[in-house]
Amino acid sequence: MNIAEQQQRFSDWMHEHGAIVHHVVNGFASGADRHDLLQEVLLAIWKSIPAFRGQAQATTYLYRVSHNAALRWLRTEQNYRRRLERYSTLAPSEFAATAEAPTEERLAWLYAAIRDLKPVDRSLMLLLLDGLSYREMSEVLGLSESNVGVKINRIKTQLTQTLKGYADELQ
Repeated sequence: MNIAEQQQRFSDWMHEHGAIVHHVVNGFASGADRHDLLQEVLLAIWKSIPAFRGQAQATTYLYRVSHNAALRWLRTEQNYRRRLERYSTLAPSEFAATAEAPTEERLAWLYAAIRDLKPVDRSLMLLLLDGLSYREMSEVLGLSESNVGVKINRIKTQLTQTLKGYADELQ
């Protein structure tokens, strides 16, 4: 594959499926770290294009490359533990899960709760939010479909309790 073909495929993928990259980045990083992770993910996608053989759908391939790049970034990020502590000490008013809260703010709370999950659980929730089937999730993450279902149910329960805890802290 020559550079022009690689650039064309990259442009096409970002135009058609760029939201995948942004969902992954928002699920794994916040603040200024999002920009750093976005660069890492885009670079990983760019480098992986010559290896794409078309055996999987482009979306599945992009999810896999994006999630793997995010997981690699997370493992190498030296300040990860410090950021988790910072999230847990944020003022409760920032996480109040009230019906009056704007959608964007509630989405920010959800992403904050997702960032506190284990990396694989985080990936599962992001894939679920993007509407992938259990089969597609199992292909992206290399898990069995039944394991995906069990994990998702447990994660939903955990997220519900976490978000309820944010609301309870306000009262």
